[in-house]
Order: sequence, then structure tokens, then C-alpha cells
Amino acid sequence: MFKLLKHMKGYTKECIISPTFKLLEACFELFVPLVVARIVDIGIANADKGYVTRQCLILVALAVVGLCCTLLAQYYAAKAAVGFSTKVKHSLFSHIQSLSYTEIDTLGTPTLITRMTSDMNQVQSGVNLTLRLFMRSPFIVFGAMIMAFTIDTKSALVFAVAIPVLALVVFGIMWATIPLYKRVQSKLDRVLGITRENLTGARVIRAFANEENEEQDFKVATRELNLAQKFVGKISAIMNPATYAIVNIAIAVLIWNGAIRVDSGSLTQGQVIALYNYMSQILVELIKLANLIVTITKAVACGNRVQGVFEIKPSIDSGKICAGNGEGAVEFKSASLRYANASENSLDKVNFSAKRGETIGIIGGTGSGKTSLVNLIPRFYDVCEGEVLVDGINVKDYSSEALLEKIGIVPQRAVLFAGSIRDNMRWGNENATDDEIIEAISLAQAKDVLDGKEGGLDFVIEQGGRNLSGGQRQRFTIARALVKKPEILIFDDSSSALDFATDARLRASLKSLDYNPTVFIVSQRTASIAGADKIIVLDDGEVVGIGTHNELLNTCVVYSEIYSSQFKKEGV
Repeated sequence: MFKLLKHMKGYTKECIISPTFKLLEACFELFVPLVVARIVDIGIANADKGYVTRQCLILVALAVVGLCCTLLAQYYAAKAAVGFSTKVKHSLFSHIQSLSYTEIDTLGTPTLITRMTSDMNQVQSGVNLTLRLFMRSPFIVFGAMIMAFTIDTKSALVFAVAIPVLALVVFGIMWATIPLYKRVQSKLDRVLGITRENLTGARVIRAFANEENEEQDFKVATRELNLAQKFVGKISAIMNPATYAIVNIAIAVLIWNGAIRVDSGSLTQGQVIALYNYMSQILVELIKLANLIVTITKAVACGNRVQGVFEIKPSIDSGKICAGNGEGAVEFKSASLRYANASENSLDKVNFSAKRGETIGIIGGTGSGKTSLVNLIPRFYDVCEGEVLVDGINVKDYSSEALLEKIGIVPQRAVLFAGSIRDNMRWGNENATDDEIIEAISLAQAKDVLDGKEGGLDFVIEQGGRNLSGGQRQRFTIARALVKKPEILIFDDSSSALDFATDARLRASLKSLDYNPTVFIVSQRTASIAGADKIIVLDDGEVVGIGTHNELLNTCVVYSEIYSSQFKKEGV
């Protein structure tokens, strides 16, 4: 948690001003019981209305000045807390962007979302309250005790006993609840994960009539979260009654002892009232401190979880080479891939090469490693053995920016972002003209979709492309990659939602590209890759065939079976 405080740099002024004004307000508050004591001992005792009026005006002045100090302290505390939170969120987002697929897969999307939202909100609240109250409350507590000693040393001994006992209760409860709040946050992660799955997979759940099972899973997760929150809440709830009991016992002893000393003439009535007011101030401030400690406890637990993400270092280090020879050639040399915590390789000793301008088809059954293979080219994952070369250079030696600049990727799941069609297309090339965008859309067979949308390129796509069909989303994601005009184009089963005629026109348009990229097409359809210069057949992570369509029909059993299942011969 404390490592995050480096993001407070730039808010030093606010971090000094806010507590300072809070301490000033506390000083004015400590003078109030003394003024009240004078009103009782001098003004009321002598029936001096003028004196009482003057002292009341002093109380009003103390209140007004204290209010001004409070407002300034609140303003600067909020400014520092929000600025700190903003910096941490920016750094956290940048750090997450630097992580490889391996780390993101390990952490999980729901966990990362919780860190960016719920956890950061708790940290922001903790910083805000710490700047405002962390120094003020102890100052009031010890200040009141010191002021009590200036009034009467013997009576003030009650304060000296009560305050350590209160501190023991407060900090003991804090020590007990910190690990419990961590457990609550992990339960919250699970609830968020289930909620996210249910929202994104609502159609699938309904299609399989699985609502009852999902509701049951959600109820179990929320019940566990509820029980964890109640348990830690019960421990935290002990704080208020415990502090009230200790302070009220101290007040009873104080009044009892004060009454005896007033009767003997050692104390005045006003002094007893002042001592009572100081004890009441201690009670109020300790309750505030107790609530502050609960908030700080949550903030520290959440801050540690955020810091935990920062401490996860990317498993893929960026190289230094900033450019290749521009040939767009790709070569796999005994490349193997094993995912984190897996017991065996997902890809095993893959060997092949692709020259500039060639079209490489990749096919195989579900789970054969097709997507894993193409993910090695942009270095989303690193090989555990062997190497992958682009333009004769190991991908590990490229800088991340230089490698990805060469590659255009159309992922298996079509992802579009909220904004106009033009904005989405410029993800590939931020300087692309409208003519270049329309040309790419035409090549992706989406021109008819564009013409049918009101506003053309200004048509607003909703988040995730919800206002487009599956095929339309796929064609626009293909167009986005074509706008980039990369040396290497990767289509990861990106035409699955297209009909055969549209798919055929798309493949024909790829052949006509003037910049002659190396094209990788991952597909489950043999028709989509039949015209490729080279087809790689995968089975359980191993290459079982490499060749053209006709060659593989005669030499590769796996390819022949896939083809036969899709184009059954007469009489079979």
C-alpha cells in the first residue's frame, strides 16, 4: 500500500495545508471548554450579562474561524485524494496494458476490474479521510488531556488511564480486521466474476435454459460474501460500544471525583464542566478515529491488492530492434508453447516458414492449437522452446511497438469500440483518410453495410458493436486491420460468421492487395483455406501435415477427414 504513495508527488502542498488547517480548527475547538468555564464561573456566578454576551461572541468567532479552516482542509484533502487516485489509476491501466496474455489470463478480468474500480475507490476514501482526520483526532485526544492537566492534575489522571485503554481497543480491532477485509474483497471478486459471466453470456444461458443453476451459483457466492461481511462487521461493531463504555465510565468517575472536589472547594463548577467537555470531545474524536481506522483498514487492504498488480512483472521483456528488412517473412523453428501452470505443451516443435506474399492456411480440430500458433507471431505468448522469426529476426529481439507495427490482427472474437465507424477504423492507422478507410471497408466486403448506415463513416457503433450483427462486426474488424496495411496479416477464424459467397469474395480481395502482405488464415472451413499457398494441419498441438490442398487430401488423414466431413462425396 505504502509503495503507492509515490503517486502523491505533486500534491505535497495539499498534503501539508489540509492537516495544518485541521489542526488549527482543532486548536480553536480546544479553547471552547475554557470559554464555557469562564461563562459559568465568572459570567453566571456574578450575573454579568455583558461578560456572558462577550464570551458567547467569542464562541461564535471560534466556530466561524473553525468552519473556514475545515472547508479549506476538506478542499485540499479532496484535491490530493482525487489527484492521487487518478495518477494511480493511470499507472495501473498502463501497467495492465504492459502485461502479456499470460499474466492477464492468470489474474482474470473480474479481478482487474475490481482493482481499478472498487479497490481504488476505497483507497481514495482512505487517503481523503487520513489527510483530514488522522492527525486531527489524536491531536484533540492528547490536546484535551493536556488541557485537562492545566485545569486539575488529579482529575486529569482519569484521562491518562482512559486514553491508553481506548487506544488498545481501537488498534486491537484494527489489527484483527485487516486480514478479514482482504477475504471480503476476494469474495467480492467472485461475485463480480459471476455477474460478468451472466451479463456477457445471457443469451447462452437462456438458450440452454440454465437460469436456475446460474441463479443458484450467484446466491451461493453472494451468501458467502454476506457471511464474510457480517463476520468482519460484527468485530468492527464492537468498537463503538466498547469505546462508549470506557468513556462513559471515565466520565462517571470524573463527575464523581469533581463533585467531591467542588464540595471541598478545590475545583469550580466551570472547571468540572470544562473537564466533562474535554472528555466528551475525546469520546467524539475516538469514535471518529475508530471509523477512520475501519476506513483506513479497508483502504490498506485494497491498496495492497492494487500494489499486488503492480508487483506482477511482465513475463515478456521488450527487445531493442526497431525495424526488420520489411520482407514480412515468418519462420518457426522447433517452436513449442506451454501455458502457465499447464502440465504439457499446447504446441510442440512446430517448424515451417512463410515468405512475403504467401497465404498460409491453418486448420485443425477444436483445441488443436491454431490460435496459440498465430499468437506466437505478435508475441502475445512466448515460446518455451525454439524460436519464432520475423524477417529473419527473433521476435524476442524486437521492441513491442516495432513488432506490432508489422502485424495486422483480426481476432477470433470481433471487438469494436464505442464511437463512429471512422474512429474504429483509425485504430489501424490514426492518419488514414476517408478514402483509405472506404477502400479497406470495400475490400472487407462491408461497403453495403456502410452504405446502409445513416451517416456513413459517422455512424456511431455502440460498445462492443451491439448494434451490428455478428457478420457485420467481423467485416469491420477485418477492415480495421486492412486500413493499417501491415506486412503480416493474421485472420484468426475471423470469417466464421460470413456466408460462403462473402467469404470467397473476401479471399479474392486479399489476393489483390497491392502491398503484398504475408497472410495467415486460421479457419475450421477447408473452403476458406483451400486456395492457400501452404496449409498447416494441427492435431493436439503437433503439425501433422504441411502442403497444398490437393497434396494434403492425398497425404494427410486429419485434413482428409475434415474435408470429407464438410464436403461428403456421393455414395459416402
